[in-house]
Amino acid sequence: MSIAAEITLPAAPASPRAGWALWPWQAWATRLASLLACVLLWHWAASTRVHLGLVTFANVPPPLEVLNAGRDLLQSPKLLKHLGASLYRVFAGFLVAAIVGAGLGLVIGRFARARNALLPPLEVLRPIPAVAWIPLSILLFPSSEASMIFITFVGAVFPILLNTIHGVEGVDSRLIASARSLGTRRLRVFTEVILPAAAPAIVTGLSIGMGTCWFCLVTAEMISGQFGIGYYTWESYTLQNYPDIIVGMLLIGVLGMGSSIALRQLGRALMPWQRGSGQ
Repeated sequence: MSIAAEITLPAAPASPRAGWALWPWQAWATRLASLLACVLLWHWAASTRVHLGLVTFANVPPPLEVLNAGRDLLQSPKLLKHLGASLYRVFAGFLVAAIVGAGLGLVIGRFARARNALLPPLEVLRPIPAVAWIPLSILLFPSSEASMIFITFVGAVFPILLNTIHGVEGVDSRLIASARSLGTRRLRVFTEVILPAAAPAIVTGLSIGMGTCWFCLVTAEMISGQFGIGYYTWESYTLQNYPDIIVGMLLIGVLGMGSSIALRQLGRALMPWQRGSGQ
């Protein structure tokens, strides 16, 4: 067990909202009801061709048409190729982003010299949208596959980097002072106090980064694609297959949500010291 887990601090007062907690079945019922309400609202707007001035549902397919398009995709032999190509690009870009973002974040958050030297150029690059990186990625990488992985990397690295920096900067100074008073060396302070204390913020950054990987997938697969969910969505738009567009969008959303939830659950399993604090 890490030093950060052994050092106990005064417990925070109980939240006044604790009495409003829902039972698990109530939480799931609320979530399902929310999704059902969205689908019913979508069905009503698309069926009645609602026109709200700047927004119109005249060309939006209703849920039943999207369901039929999704069934056709499930029966298509190309589905596994689309999924395989997209999963490889997303997870390859995310893995590199996790290593680079978390590594740089730990160094920048801990050492002032690294922060002054590395953070300014990173802050200049951070606001650049993924689509603006497409021309440069084509020039940088000889293969289109590497270019697509680079776009997903760009989407994920900055959320991971910033959350890691904030996590390191937010470590309670009393933990570090207590460890040093016990004679802990600098390396062990870093690995057994700072890293475990910053772990929740890092996991949050990883979860957000995974979501942005999927967010950038369509942009990445615009470069050159024969297969991929993003390519399928973009191709459906060019062919004006409107139900297929929504099928691709929903598939990206479900995969992104599932992978982010899996990361959060893995983070909780790897951080047993957080369970007692109710986080």
